[in-house]
Parts: sequence; C-alpha cells; structure tokens
Amino acid sequence: MAAPRDPHSPATDAPDPGTSGTGALPTLEEIQHWTWVVGRAQQMMMEQGLAALPTVPGVNDPATLGRLHDFWSDSLTLWQRILTPGDQPGTPAAPVDKRFKGDAWREPAFDLVRQSYLTIADHLLRGVDAVEGVAPKQKEQLRFATQAFVDAMSPSNFALTNPEVIERTIETRGENLLKGLQHMMADIGRGQLTHTDGTAFEVGRNLATAPGQVVKRTPLYELIQYAPTTKQVAGTPLVIFPPWINRFYILDLTPEKSFIRWAVDQGLTVFMVSWKSADAGMKDVAWDDYVRAQVDAVDTIRELLGMPSVHAIGYCVAGTTLAATLALLTARGQANKVASATFFTAQVDFADAGDLTHFVDDEQLKMLANLSPEGFLDGRYMAATFNLLRGRDLIWNYVTNNYLLGKDYAPFDLLHWNGDTTNLPSKWHLSYLTDLYRDNLLVKPGALSVDGTPLDLGTVTTPSYVQAGREDHIAPAESVWKLTDHFAGPLRFVLAGSGHIAGVVNPPAAGKYQYWTNEDGAASLADFVAGATETKGSWWPDWRKWLTSLDDSSVKVAGARVPGKGSLPALAPAPGEYVRIR
Repeated sequence: MAAPRDPHSPATDAPDPGTSGTGALPTLEEIQHWTWVVGRAQQMMMEQGLAALPTVPGVNDPATLGRLHDFWSDSLTLWQRILTPGDQPGTPAAPVDKRFKGDAWREPAFDLVRQSYLTIADHLLRGVDAVEGVAPKQKEQLRFATQAFVDAMSPSNFALTNPEVIERTIETRGENLLKGLQHMMADIGRGQLTHTDGTAFEVGRNLATAPGQVVKRTPLYELIQYAPTTKQVAGTPLVIFPPWINRFYILDLTPEKSFIRWAVDQGLTVFMVSWKSADAGMKDVAWDDYVRAQVDAVDTIRELLGMPSVHAIGYCVAGTTLAATLALLTARGQANKVASATFFTAQVDFADAGDLTHFVDDEQLKMLANLSPEGFLDGRYMAATFNLLRGRDLIWNYVTNNYLLGKDYAPFDLLHWNGDTTNLPSKWHLSYLTDLYRDNLLVKPGALSVDGTPLDLGTVTTPSYVQAGREDHIAPAESVWKLTDHFAGPLRFVLAGSGHIAGVVNPPAAGKYQYWTNEDGAASLADFVAGATETKGSWWPDWRKWLTSLDDSSVKVAGARVPGKGSLPALAPAPGEYVRIR
C-alpha cells in the first residue's frame, strides 16, 4: 500500500489517484489522495486570501496568523496520522481522556472525529489565552465559557458521533435510547439532573445514622447532640457548623465514612447544627442571623455542659461565617468562648475565589433576584451552578451514560447528598455573593458589621486549624490559604489530597489520598508546598492530635454528656426534622 506523500510538497508530486472502476467503492489510496488534494487546496486559498488582506489587529495580524498557521499545521498532521497506518514517529502519547477510553474510538472514522475535536478544542483554549487587551477577570470568564462550550460540544455527547452509543443502540435495538429518554424526561420533571439511584439511600435509614438526639430547635437550626461511645470524653466539647447550602450529613454519610462517628469514637462530645431549608417565612433572614445562630449554639452548649468554651468547626460557607463569629466575639471581649476553630475548605478572602466568581457580576445577581420572588432561592439553581463548575464530570458524563447509553444509575452516597438540595434565604444569599464574592468586604477592617459591631479578622487570636483541598474547584487551595494572612493567632495549615468533598470526607480506615504539612512555616502556599512533608492517608488523626495539644483534659460520661439527660430534653432522635424538609 502506497503511503501519502508529504502534504507540503508541490501538487505535481501528488500520489497516484488510481482508479476504482465504475460503481466500485473508493480504495484507501483514493481516499488518501483526494483528502490530500482538498486539504492542500484549502491551505493554498487560505494563505492567498490572508496575504491579500491589510493587517488588522486580532484578525490577520502576525500573532493571529501565526495561530492560524499552527492550527492548520496541526490539522494536516492529524490527517497524516489518520490516513497513514501505524504509529507516527515522534508523536507523543496523548493523555488518557475517559470520554474516549473505549476501543471503538480508535477505529479510523471515529479516531478522526475524536482527534479533530481535541485539536479544535486545544486551539480554541489557546486562542483565549492569547487574547490581549482585556482585563484578567474578563479573560478568565472567557476561558471558563470557552471550556464549557468545548465540553458541551464533545462528540461523546451526541449519539451519531459516539461509536459506543451506536454499538449499544444496535445491540439493544434502540432500547437504550428509549430508556435514556425516560431518564431525561424524569429529570426534566424534577428540574434537576440525576447522578445516582434515588432509591438506594434514605436519611435515617442508611445515611445520617449516628445515634443522637435533637436537644434544641429554633426557626433557623436544630442542635443535635451525639451519644458518646467512650467512658471518658474530652472536657471541651465540639460543635460543627456545616454549610447551609447543603445538608449536614455530608459529615455523617454511611457509617464507615462518618466524620461524626469517628469523632465520637475519639472521645469527643459532638454537637451538630442542622440548618433549616429556607421557605417564604425566612425571606428577611440575613447573614447576621447565621452569625447570631452560631453564637447561640456556642452559648447553649457551654451552658448545658457547664464548660467555659467549645471547639468549633466551620465547613465551607459556614467556615466563612465562623471567622466572622470569632471577630464578633473578639470585639465583644468574649473570644474565650471558642477554644479553637477548625476550617474545612473555607474562604475569608475572596480575591482569588476561583470559578464561582464568574457567577457574581451585576447581571447574574439581578437574575438571581428575579429567581426568588417568594423570598428564597430554590436549591436546584445552586446545584446547577456547582454542576457547571465541573460540567464534564457532573453534566456531560451523565448525559452520555444515562441518556444516550441508557445505563442505570449507580448507587453513590456522596452523589445522593450532592443532589439533596436546600433552599436559601434570597436576601442573605444575594448579600453573601455581593459583600463577599464580589466586593470582598470581610477582609477589610470595619467594612462589615454584625448587630452593629464592626468586624476585623486581624484581631482574631483563636488557635486555628485550616484544611484545604489540593484539587478543590469550589474553594481553591490558594484562596483558602489567604486565611493565614488575616488571623493573628497560632495557626496550623494542612493541604489534603483531592477536592472540596473527598478531601474532607476521608476516613483513616479507607487508606486513601494524603496530606501535606510544613512545620517550618511559609509565606505563601507555593513556599508551603515546596517545604512540605507528605503523609499518606487521612488528615483526621493529625487534627485530633492538634486538638489534644490544646487541651488534654477529660471528664467521665455522665449527666448532660448523655443526650437528653441534662437541662435540655431530647426533642427527636437524630438526624432530626430539619434535614428532611424539602
């Protein structure tokens, strides 16, 4: 079989087209020849046309023409690889892309589709990076939008360009498409993309099953106290503030993943705040109310157990609010009510807050206001936003598997929690996005107040443990690190493997991931990483050791240390009522 000639050689030196005979299918040599002819003709016309135009910046200036030439060169190289059997010398191995991992994507026709898409996608993104004369924020927004477009246009997302879908359709005689249509119509009906089998999990049955009792209920939150499993417990109790944009049971998934169960088994008296999903009656709830609620929970626990202080954990946005709570208590001369503060992937400085900042310009905020006519934002809008941050994994992966291939949904506790949305008070939500994400007021001393008290993070001296996720796309590690620039007290920073959820929910028994520490201190995250020590497995034991270093006192389990046995009677078994409100 004759190989095609160099596509850059003169046309008079083109391969012999041969003949196929009347009515016969073209041979591979003929396809190669005519592909080369058409490609070379397009190149000649493009070069001639561009040469005749006056120089226009951004259109046919030297930099733009250079990028066009690179694209054309890469396209011709792609055609040569496709049309010439065997591996091409000097061609680097492509990184594994799970969208195209099936063998069918290596068949000539679909290999061309795949590689053409990847070539175009690469040049689109490189083109964005090369754009000049725009503000850095605008360029980031453009890149985010381009990446979303590129992900959406993947040939794996369409039935006629996905060989696995075509094969599946033939095998099932179209049943996969009918089943996929059922999945799609069900999602349209519920207004939310499904990620997992909705019948596999149930709160109180196989999720959020740690034994405990609700010991307080307010219009905004329930306070759950968990049953001890040890005869002695640490003297200082622990209260956990989960993000109110999600259900608290991310920290109490299946028993083997439960941070709450693990903490109780470590001899801690654990309390959990379970926030109420917003309704029309919460239209006037503001950020001050959430800070006030955190202070109220701290005071309730101190009074119940007769202890001067508590350890506190704030996860994500609740960690942001915990920082404000510490500043408020400090301003009031009550900082000693919190013995230590732990921050799970929490931001206080939003200067580099990642991709979520693309959703907080004036137009986006105006749209959100229009979506909340009854005073609360439907949680499905927030879920859609977070899905967009990882569209390839959380949107298009499911379009392919469950709509096109017609596969059943796999049971996955974490994804069940991810789809269990909560509504947000619209007034608070808008002020949070405006004051923090857009205007970054929390790190400006006195710019924000709670109940008339100005906040200054620089006055906080509470010992703090700050955990960040190396691959966090919601609260980037670089953004979480900035908390170390604002607090004045002793602080331990830990960088965990994985992201916003798996980086936190990583029980020691699983033996997964790793974390990094740096005992010498660092001025930046880059310096921290450069001098860090890696430890395999979960960072939870490191946190427990740090907590013990602050206070190693213990007391016997008796009286109020048992849920419902103190001054606060048991109102309902854990996980309570608020976690079930939709």
